[in-house]
Amino acid sequence: MLVLTWCIIGASLVLAGWAGIRGLRDRPVIFIQLIGSALVVLAIIAQMVVTGIALGSGEHTVDTVLLWGYLITALVLLPAAGWWAVLDRSRWSSVVLVVAAFTIAVLQLRIWQIWVIG
Repeated sequence: MLVLTWCIIGASLVLAGWAGIRGLRDRPVIFIQLIGSALVVLAIIAQMVVTGIALGSGEHTVDTVLLWGYLITALVLLPAAGWWAVLDRSRWSSVVLVVAAFTIAVLQLRIWQIWVIG
């Protein structure tokens, strides 16, 4: 699970940087960025499955509810940003994607901390 967490952190930071460049150039989100967001969401779903299996097989964390709260929040953020990008075709869609992708990276760091401490 920890390797997957770091992969999600890296992918979300790349996505945030890419969207940041487009935002600075006054450009909206493009379709390939939405595909990249979907890949990050699929990785988060895989992480949730791995976490569920690990917790079901006897692993434990300091706070399971907090861990699942972070996982569910991470799962919801990028689809919400994608929806915003479809509705708003201005540079602000890129800014929203930057904020969402960076937030995913921070949430994943917290997930890693909770898993390692627990």
